[in-house]
Amino acid sequence: MTMDVRAVVEFAAATRGLSLVLQAVLNAAIPDHDADAFSPPRTEEALYLDSAVDWLFGGLSHWDAEHFLFIAERGYLYEHNFAFFPLFPIVLRGLAETLLWPLSSWLSMRGRLLLAVALGNSALFLLSVVAFYALSRVVLQDRRLALLSSFLYCFTPANVFMTAGYSESLFAALTFGGLFLLEKSFTLRACLALSIATAARSNGLVNIGFLLYLPSLHAISQIRVYRATTKGHSKVLHYILVVVRLLFTSLFGTAVIALPFCAFQYYGYRTFCTPSTSLEQIHPALLSLGERKGYRVPDENSPPPLWCLRPLPLLYSHIQDVYWDVGFLRYFELKQIPNFILAMPMATLAIMAAYAYFHANTELCLRLGLWGTGLEKPTPGFFNPKVFVYVVHSTVLLVFGTLCMHVQVLTRFMASSSPVPFWISAHLLLLNEPFLHRRKSSNPNVQLQTDLKNSCGHKPQNPILALLPHFKTCSPTTQSILGYFLSYWILGLALHCNFLPWT
Repeated sequence: MTMDVRAVVEFAAATRGLSLVLQAVLNAAIPDHDADAFSPPRTEEALYLDSAVDWLFGGLSHWDAEHFLFIAERGYLYEHNFAFFPLFPIVLRGLAETLLWPLSSWLSMRGRLLLAVALGNSALFLLSVVAFYALSRVVLQDRRLALLSSFLYCFTPANVFMTAGYSESLFAALTFGGLFLLEKSFTLRACLALSIATAARSNGLVNIGFLLYLPSLHAISQIRVYRATTKGHSKVLHYILVVVRLLFTSLFGTAVIALPFCAFQYYGYRTFCTPSTSLEQIHPALLSLGERKGYRVPDENSPPPLWCLRPLPLLYSHIQDVYWDVGFLRYFELKQIPNFILAMPMATLAIMAAYAYFHANTELCLRLGLWGTGLEKPTPGFFNPKVFVYVVHSTVLLVFGTLCMHVQVLTRFMASSSPVPFWISAHLLLLNEPFLHRRKSSNPNVQLQTDLKNSCGHKPQNPILALLPHFKTCSPTTQSILGYFLSYWILGLALHCNFLPWT
């Protein structure tokens, strides 16, 4: 492990520990809001340590986390549970049944699952940090920017969702790891990682775009080489081989990445459209909750739901439409203005990234990053040609999230899927913050050793921690970026862990 990676992992571990402590304190200090959220009855008798675990980590089980915990414990019982993909519940159940099994005499399954959330998501976040740094080094080709971006990632505005019982940390680790493998041309392993990511979150399907683009870029590069070094029939054969390989990679990779989504939809179809379960097999308390709240359960003696009769019976689309009212421009209402304000900082970062990159690489962008003078002599940093596809991906997520989703989800949606918000933030800090310049600060009262060079094998200093004591004297850009990251980092823990509305 290099000094850079060790520094980032140690800082990430510190932020995970601090997050767990803060959520416990804030959850105990602030009374829970009486929210109309999914809250299934406890059907298992509490054991000796359940109350202690619930006091320590109960804040991690609120809002959508309750769905993941319920699925891990009971499986997919209610129709709207299918909005939550199965990989994270499988991971939680696996931890509860293996690593935490010795505690089964003192902790119920619910207690072990809650403990699995705290331990599992902490470990997964550390893995995502390592993957994020590796991807940043390869794409940005700028160690300083990659390191600063990784430190910022540890203070992600989506912190509470990386800590609580959500699938964001798992998805980020698989996505960033898969993209790193793809950048290193380990295509088969990349497809596997990105396929597993799709089993964690539906937006893993968007990663198919990387699989179509990056091999195409590599193929064009190979064709250029063959054109310059080979002649005659050999050149034509090389061209054909490259094109055939690209087509196979694209078709195979697309199928592999989409497979978990399709398999999960098929499982949902079989569960509700051709059910083999009767109401007598369901726990009475859970059946009563379903009747009271209008949650559909599978019943072989009832007619199938209407969505089963559609030409393309996708349960996921039905759930988003009926249970969450998700659709094109449906969220554009006056009462949702506060949620648009919550999402605005993340949207602003994505817009600034797209604008700055297009302004600096107009010709490259118009050529879709496939050819141009910039590819021959790439500039290290945020304006590197390799960043193009990531900016496009970030922009697609922004547009889709704004127009077709509950817009407040945009913060965690992008922070767990795209490195661009962190890259542009680090780029702006290095560009506008005098304390981060390689020269000494002009302020004689501030001596910041923020040069990130790894000289003499020493561990690099964390520039974020170096800047915080001097926050008031930092540039407005630094104050805005760090203020956003830190305020969302803390507010998310305080509000989300007490059933108060958050992103």
